[in-house]
Amino acid sequence: MRNPQQVAVVGAGVVGLAVAWRAASAGYRVTVFDPDPGCSASWVAGGMLAPVTEAWPGEEDVLELGEESLRRWPDFAAELGDVGLSTAGTVVAALDRGDADQLDVLAGYLSRAGREAERVTGRELRKLEPGLGSVRSGLLVPGDLAVDNRRLLRLLRAKAGAEFVEAEVTGLAGDHVETGEGIRAFDAVVLAAGARSGRLHPALADVVRPVKGEILRLRPRRGSLPPPGRTVRAVVEGRPVYLVPRADGELVVGATQYEAGFDTAVTARGVRELLEAAERVFPSVAEYELAETAAGLRASSVDNLPVLGELPDGVYAAAGHHRNGLLLAPVTADAVLAWLAGRPVPDWAVPASPDRLRREPVDAR
Repeated sequence: MRNPQQVAVVGAGVVGLAVAWRAASAGYRVTVFDPDPGCSASWVAGGMLAPVTEAWPGEEDVLELGEESLRRWPDFAAELGDVGLSTAGTVVAALDRGDADQLDVLAGYLSRAGREAERVTGRELRKLEPGLGSVRSGLLVPGDLAVDNRRLLRLLRAKAGAEFVEAEVTGLAGDHVETGEGIRAFDAVVLAAGARSGRLHPALADVVRPVKGEILRLRPRRGSLPPPGRTVRAVVEGRPVYLVPRADGELVVGATQYEAGFDTAVTARGVRELLEAAERVFPSVAEYELAETAAGLRASSVDNLPVLGELPDGVYAAAGHHRNGLLLAPVTADAVLAWLAGRPVPDWAVPASPDRLRREPVDAR
């Protein structure tokens, strides 16, 4: 791709909006297609920017790409404005022996990989966060960040500098986008439609799939303890849960994770599981007001890496970010800008190339 003038971005979640903002700032004329801009999975996310606590053995490329993006986040946020960026770090808690064993696997992996994470006892963890319940052990990860995802989306939409077309895309290729209103031609097309990307392009049909996640938003009431000062992640009887405090006093609790196609209904089971796990970790939430329940669809890929690169028909894929759409927005936008300018693929983006999917299939886990 060399010096395009008109760029289409399909999808207005955090990735699509970040791409649109960066491209428009670089001088391209950008049109964003989405029937409901800003109201994707990004809207119901927890807001964690946490490549280290998301790390797991065998996913080194995911960790390295996440860290590359994390380094960009302070400048990315400063350019946008007040996005509620928190630098308080993350604590990870284990409640029983089995959970502690799983945490030990993560801690050992991070230590061998040279990442900053400190093991602590349950008593030491409760000194840091007095509202925690009976936790067995923990891990401190000071370098992780968090962002107010809704404030971020509003700012990206306001500063995007793009034309927004609120219509469902029914077809696309490297030089056009089709909606019910007709076909529009472009010099470049970027597909950033999250979980629906697999429905919009055949090359992604067996690569990107929806994974449902439910979240809760809680507010403390008079007499209850305030939310924790840091993001708290935990494993409760084998199930992960996170509690992310917001500057306005809200607490985001998430997230369930299961295959349900494109269903976005909030289930009673999901709410119950999240409340029970959150109360085990931070007992005072039992007295909080339940302010909101919501569900979104993560755009999961077959190997948990996003797909960043040109597809056979010239469309640029920026999809499959799994749990890390917010975290990876800066590097994704930078990868798209390199492509638009005709520059070589950055070294850090090579592992996420679509070429890996054509070389050998990777089993979904």
